[in-house]
Amino acid sequence: LKSSGQVGGQVFDENGDPVVGAQIMVKGSKTGTVTDIDGKFSLPSAKQGETIVISYLGMDSQTVKAASGMKVNMQSQDRQLDEVIVVAYGEQKKSSFTGSAGVVKGDLLEKKQLTNVFSGLQGEVAGVQMTNTSGSPTATPSFAIRGFSSINAGTSPLIIVDGAPYDGGWNNLNPNDVESVTVLKDAASNALYGARGANGVIMITTKKGKAEKATISFEAKWSGNSRATIDYDRITDPAEYYETYYKALYNYNVRDKGMSAFDAHVAANETMGKTSDKGGLGYVVYAVPEGQYLIGTNGRLNPNATLGNRVYNNGKFYTLTPDDWVDEAFRNALRQEYNMSITGGSNKMTYYASLGYLKNEGIVYNSDFERYTARVKADYQAKDWLKVGANVNFAHTDQNDVSDGSQTVFGITTRFAPIYPVYLRDGEGNIMTDEN
Repeated sequence: LKSSGQVGGQVFDENGDPVVGAQIMVKGSKTGTVTDIDGKFSLPSAKQGETIVISYLGMDSQTVKAASGMKVNMQSQDRQLDEVIVVAYGEQKKSSFTGSAGVVKGDLLEKKQLTNVFSGLQGEVAGVQMTNTSGSPTATPSFAIRGFSSINAGTSPLIIVDGAPYDGGWNNLNPNDVESVTVLKDAASNALYGARGANGVIMITTKKGKAEKATISFEAKWSGNSRATIDYDRITDPAEYYETYYKALYNYNVRDKGMSAFDAHVAANETMGKTSDKGGLGYVVYAVPEGQYLIGTNGRLNPNATLGNRVYNNGKFYTLTPDDWVDEAFRNALRQEYNMSITGGSNKMTYYASLGYLKNEGIVYNSDFERYTARVKADYQAKDWLKVGANVNFAHTDQNDVSDGSQTVFGITTRFAPIYPVYLRDGEGNIMTDEN
């Protein structure tokens, strides 16, 4: 490439071939371009000496100083994987492994906001289909590895934790304690597990100590949960709802009952306050002066109507005031997680110990998940022929869930008309509560 003073160059892969479509960006700005069919690029507006970030899917990003005539070599991310993977009978070099397996490293899981390890596999391993049927803070996914192996039987894979089958709760494992997750996907890889491995095998290897000075780590994570669903257009204003319902009654009275315009107007107003079996709403949250109607002959709310209708029933006064059911049911929730670990050892002994705490609030009020975890993993080489180890995990969880199905808070809140309240209010408009 000729040097002309203009920032530019060419991008190659590890084999020396041009990388087509690599993204070239000036760090901290929106200035950028992509490489052409020959891997070449130019940035006329960039200045020499500025920091340039070069990225491409499946390759490690490169950060270089801007110059003219640059030649940048990118490396495949595959090189960052360990040369050894965990398999059914121990460990094996990737170069000699002939089965089908996917590996997800623990440092990738730590970058995600996870309640359980298995949710971290989503989008990371080819051939693994995951489905979440609930938005609960405690929800765990269902798996299908390389499709379905049975029509009637389940699709849950066999879970192996540190070499032993695991039948405990998926939320009892702290993702921060995981060193790697290996997904065995084909018959050859799963053969040693027999029929139990028919749906695939997920092998979880937890962290262990290293023969080095003690290292203490502490991590704190905060994030938020919010309702991202976009509701369909619906009436949320009580006045508009009454006006719309009035129009339906008015048109019915005129067209189907043959009433005059005035009689239809009067009948529509009177019907709105009646119970549903008589065609009414059974609920009027506006108070209007005596002798006046809620909806005028123009089809609009009476300007003298005031929100908050004080009524008398069974010897007590109550105030009828509408509430926003969506606002009352959902919230912007906080997720907080804390993890502390210590690891170290010598040539004879290694150890790893950790403590974890997670509080994940759900977007529905009174739904949450709280977890305390502790893990101790130690190995001692007593003799050349004898190695003693201990691997202990403790987990305590508390959870509050909402029910699944159509008759849930998710379905009901958007179906209620904007005239109905969540709370019962006394004659002064104060929310009434019981002993609970």
